[in-house]
Amino acid sequence: MVGRKLLLSAVATLTSSVRGTSRLAGTMVVPIQEAKRFMVEAMVAVGTVQQHAEQMADVLVAADYRGHYSHGLNRLEMYLADIETKTTDANAKPAVLKESPATAWVDGNNALGPVVGNFCMQLAIQKAEAVGVGWVVAKRSNHYGIAGWYTRTALQHGLLGMSFTNTSPLMGPTRAKEAALGTNPLSLAAPGKNGDSFVLDMATTAVAVGKIEMQRRKGEPITEGWAQDPQGQSTTDADLAFKTGCLMPLGGPEITSGYKGYGLGLLVETFCGVLAGSAFGPNIRRWMENTDRPADLGQCFVAINPQFFAPGFEDRMSSLMDHLRSMHPADPSKPVLVPGDPELNHMKMVDEQGGVPYHENQLKASAALAKRLAIRPLQEA
Repeated sequence: MVGRKLLLSAVATLTSSVRGTSRLAGTMVVPIQEAKRFMVEAMVAVGTVQQHAEQMADVLVAADYRGHYSHGLNRLEMYLADIETKTTDANAKPAVLKESPATAWVDGNNALGPVVGNFCMQLAIQKAEAVGVGWVVAKRSNHYGIAGWYTRTALQHGLLGMSFTNTSPLMGPTRAKEAALGTNPLSLAAPGKNGDSFVLDMATTAVAVGKIEMQRRKGEPITEGWAQDPQGQSTTDADLAFKTGCLMPLGGPEITSGYKGYGLGLLVETFCGVLAGSAFGPNIRRWMENTDRPADLGQCFVAINPQFFAPGFEDRMSSLMDHLRSMHPADPSKPVLVPGDPELNHMKMVDEQGGVPYHENQLKASAALAKRLAIRPLQEA
């Protein structure tokens, strides 16, 4: 467990550094339960039943808690807009169309993404516990938040979890000027010993579109290689990138292997839109499109029971992670981490400071939303 000890030491150093800057002017620390209260009340205010509102809020709060601000409170208004325009049925429930002992095809019935996602992953878990593997795909779903929420659910049962979703076309395939695939995220969670785990959760574009939204909210530029301008060239202008809506694949341009990210995005599309029979690729409605057309997203959820394979999975997983974490870093101030460790760092920081730090522009938008919906604004820790 040497690598694990090094991780904990690094967490202490990093959180101490973050904690010292978390209350800078222009931010407000909001307790996790307060953030959830606000999100639930907002969802209920537009006609969502309490149970579904809580499922949505749980996913959004989990994103902010783990440091994925692009997919937390930042996303709330998008979900509300879909409900208010009736492009999403906030109170619908998914249904199984076809199944076998190890597989299922689900109709999301245009329900909230987290409602569909939770239903499908629970079904995959049940099948994995019974026959070793559960593979469930869903059509007619909606944006479901962070993919890692669902894979971590499998993790809680001692299983490996995988989750994939297609999205509105936002990725420009290598050599193309227009978008044809989504950010198409994927996640894998695998259990180690004593609660340790490997949790990969990533977009197949260079960044998720929410990262560009956050830079735009803050009035700051984006990094070279994140997105294209209308001529298909890389841009650092967050506003232009957002309006153009054409992200670069993971890896950026062709010369730095962006075609690999493009290939991964197509892999996700195959598991989701093509396999589930939902809208796919360029046929999915455009991002932030003013339309009454449902998203009809395709999603895939997989649970794998390691007990049906070689014994000692958790031991080997922990051994590998410990080795990686104990490697000599190129920069002594930046220890080698395993996917999922940065989220642990952020969670520890949030726990120690008593809440999630939100940027002032996010707070202004939330205050305006509270006024419009006649709900209590966010309260500081």
